[in-house]
Amino acid sequence: MGGRLLLDTSVIVDLFTDGSAVQHLLAAADEVFVPAIALGELFYGAQRSNRREANLAQVEAFASAAAVLPCDLQTARHYGEIRDALRARGRPLPENDIWIASLARQYALTVATRDSHFREIDGLALVAW
Repeated sequence: MGGRLLLDTSVIVDLFTDGSAVQHLLAAADEVFVPAIALGELFYGAQRSNRREANLAQVEAFASAAAVLPCDLQTARHYGEIRDALRARGRPLPENDIWIASLARQYALTVATRDSHFREIDGLALVAW
């Protein structure tokens, strides 16, 4: 599967733990991006973990080698549209995932995720497993 991927936090966690399925996905992609939001979630998880220092170092190493996408004004516009559409349908999603979906829309990326709730967002390209 080629294409341009945006990694959700769930996929990055899989990469950190086992990684074989994710490595295959990444090897087949044309480009891979990481949302800054996912890095925040990873740093938070590392702070709370039993292996705090090792996990923080792992996130730091991953982040330094990644093509990280930050949020900007255009991302915020997409966020507002997506969140309003979800509200109108009575389908709230976790805030961070709306931001990740906003980046995916902004840059026309496919979200690689294990979270099925991304399917609630209209027009979002997904690779789920």
